[in-house]
Amino acid sequence: MDVIDLLPEIAADRHEISFRLTGPRSEVACAITREALEAQFWLPGDADPVRMLKAFADGPRRIIAVAERKVRLRPGEPVRLTADDFQIRR
Repeated sequence: MDVIDLLPEIAADRHEISFRLTGPRSEVACAITREALEAQFWLPGDADPVRMLKAFADGPRRIIAVAERKVRLRPGEPVRLTADDFQIRR
């Protein structure tokens, strides 16, 4: 899947950033929480919207990889990434 929404949007409450993934037969609405950006991408707690977008832009490969895993687990459903989704489980 590829990111097709090159301009991710920040929610009005600044609690998440939404983006879209597309594949050969589907398009999925996705979001990553601010909590995940703080825990996994070093976003400061008091960051403004510009800094939020920078944190998102700094980690697209990892964000997309985790989103794609969730899409495969729940095809056709919207994806919301939290800090827990980035934890390595053994």
